[in-house]
Amino acid sequence: MSAIASVTAPLLTASRSSSLRGASVKHGSNAPARVAAPRGALVIRNASPKEMRDRIASVGNTKKITDAMKLVAAAKVRKAQDAVIGARPFSESLVKVLFAINQRLSGEDVDVPLTKQRPVKKVLIVMCTGDRGLCGGFNNFIIRKTEQRVAELKAQGVECKLITVGKKGGVYFNRRKDQYDLVKRFNMGQSPSTQDAQTIADDIFAEFTSEEVDKVEMIYSRFVSLIAAEPTVQTLLPLSKEGEVCSVDGVCVDAANDEIFKLTSEDGEFAVKRVKADTEVSEFEGVMQFEQDPNQILEALMPLYMNSQILRALQESLASELAARMNAMSTASDNAKELKKNLSLVYNRARQAKITSEIIELVAGAAAA
Repeated sequence: MSAIASVTAPLLTASRSSSLRGASVKHGSNAPARVAAPRGALVIRNASPKEMRDRIASVGNTKKITDAMKLVAAAKVRKAQDAVIGARPFSESLVKVLFAINQRLSGEDVDVPLTKQRPVKKVLIVMCTGDRGLCGGFNNFIIRKTEQRVAELKAQGVECKLITVGKKGGVYFNRRKDQYDLVKRFNMGQSPSTQDAQTIADDIFAEFTSEEVDKVEMIYSRFVSLIAAEPTVQTLLPLSKEGEVCSVDGVCVDAANDEIFKLTSEDGEFAVKRVKADTEVSEFEGVMQFEQDPNQILEALMPLYMNSQILRALQESLASELAARMNAMSTASDNAKELKKNLSLVYNRARQAKITSEIIELVAGAAAA
């Protein structure tokens, strides 16, 4: 087991650098520079031939595992991507419908608490991570983004509450209850459903309508493409005045730049073909006539809005996690291949040197005789 652990750790650690390539991470300029050394020299120095053979076998077994995990993630990420692409136009159209109703009722005496802007004293943050690791820096990056957002709000004198979705984020913030007001924890699951979104929406709805919080934000990783994910802080409540789904930076989280990828094989290796997704959302221009009380219509649409936005965020986060895992396992497999090659090279050189030494001894003995 020690041999496997010594091989697996550097492979998975190296794979972290390839995940979430769409995000820029700056390192301190004072960090000491590391000089790259051959992997074989790092792990088999002064090792016996048997130990070297065992380590070569361990690397080979590790590569089989990472290859299998890469294939599983690749199969799942396409399904998750289809769910993301299909959900975006509906959620955006629903927001436009709500905005149109809001505009129509702006001159009437109708109280709509979920669209009412009030002074922000407390913010509820819903953050989405994964349930498992081995996906590069995906979980850590979302956690750091959440910590940064909480620090920004506290610096402005705003109190923060947290709801976590995903075991990794839940465990992290649960261990730091003295620093963060953790309200509730949920698991992400392998396939987010409307029931999961409804459960989360009920807690959010209760917090906002009871005026326990004045604003609800959602932090998740927006799926951009197979090799890029964009950490997003989206304002969930109150509803945007412009009728758009936007992040706190004013960037619209729309479907205009969606990208569908298709996995193919070229020369026995994975290849990715990218195609622009046709997800244009038309403007809502209907003339509305209310047969029911407008309050009843809005009360029926608001839960649907909440569910669609939360489900969308869960699906995007899951797709980003699977893509990050696929990239991490791909890099780990490449590292294993390189490491096995270097180990075999050093082993063969040592074996050749031993054989040469024995031949020289035999020749020297024969000459002396």
